[in-house]
Amino acid sequence: MLKLRLSGLSCGACTNFRIPMPIPRSYSNSASSIVLSSIDVKPKVPLYLRPPSFSASLSELAKWHKWAKNLASSVGSTFVTLDNGPDSTLLRRELNWLLQDLIELQHHSKILPRLESSNNENLDVSVALRAPLEEMYCVWRQRIEERRPFQYVVGCEHWRDLVLSVQEGVLIPRPETEMIIDLVEDVALNNAPELAQGVWADLGTGSGAIAIATARALRSHADGDARGRVIATDLSPVAVAVATSNVQRYGLEDVVDVRKGSWFEPLKDVQGELAGVLSNPPYIPSGDISGLQAEVGQHEPIIALDGGTSGTNDLLHLIDGVASMLKPGGFFAFETNGEKQCRFLVDYIQNEKPGRFRDINIVSDFAGNKEKMSQSPLPGMEFSPSSLIDVHGLTMMR
Repeated sequence: MLKLRLSGLSCGACTNFRIPMPIPRSYSNSASSIVLSSIDVKPKVPLYLRPPSFSASLSELAKWHKWAKNLASSVGSTFVTLDNGPDSTLLRRELNWLLQDLIELQHHSKILPRLESSNNENLDVSVALRAPLEEMYCVWRQRIEERRPFQYVVGCEHWRDLVLSVQEGVLIPRPETEMIIDLVEDVALNNAPELAQGVWADLGTGSGAIAIATARALRSHADGDARGRVIATDLSPVAVAVATSNVQRYGLEDVVDVRKGSWFEPLKDVQGELAGVLSNPPYIPSGDISGLQAEVGQHEPIIALDGGTSGTNDLLHLIDGVASMLKPGGFFAFETNGEKQCRFLVDYIQNEKPGRFRDINIVSDFAGNKEKMSQSPLPGMEFSPSSLIDVHGLTMMR
């Protein structure tokens, strides 16, 4: 990850339950030339937030659970060998999380142990469910046979202290991206507390994870009534809808403004005024996409992953544009794909943007920093990274 300050200097296939088709898109090597179809999107409700409007007998639920567990166990280490995907142990753990979301919390202690026992008493008792068993057969088959990400199956991801809605067309937030928020607090706000009162931007917001966590950080560092705010941008109408829904669920509508558009385009009204710019942009080289886990490469939005031939198309676009967006002393941080890519970007900044930034720092090996990766082992946190991705970052000040 790169962090920097600007110089001035500024502080870097089931019939009834269809998976939505990817949004039509066309793109070239230019970061600003991506075009997405404009559609009206209604975000899906995560499984754990649905009302328990369905029911099944304990016998029927136990039959489904046995089938699902056997399907998970049949995988063994096949996916691990294939592309470092999940093994049977993780899949069975996911199955337990799925059950917890499917059944109301107050019934967990009574129902869940019965599914693992051989007790045949009262198997005709009715169990309230948040989705019909037919859907559960479908989505679990998709999880195993199609490698559909578990987060899309349940419709959410646990990230820091948040539970964020996600669905097809929205990048699933990773534990290593949590480091961006740590840097906002540790590097920016603690050293320059006045930044907590400014306007921040999260570019390519996806689910809104960075924007929401940043808004909460700004609120915790607020001095009196003076509070900062965040503008979250994304080109995808699906991401804009989902991010907006997440912002509303956390009651941050007055702090986070979600706007549709490419990178800096929706920010013309705050040009030169931003206290901070954050991003987890596409940075994977195009040739590496096919080697990613099937859950990632075959299901997550390619537009949020593919950074062009060298993986730096969007990274360079951000660096080229951010200096004019930040106010003096503004902070900029973003993720990158490993040290080699980081070094290339640092050289680019020093040679092509001399005097524009200061305090340029490489923050290495996000994925390997176990202490900072996540604060709690919540459902969905385990996400086996591809060996092709060595997450670093850059931070800098203007």
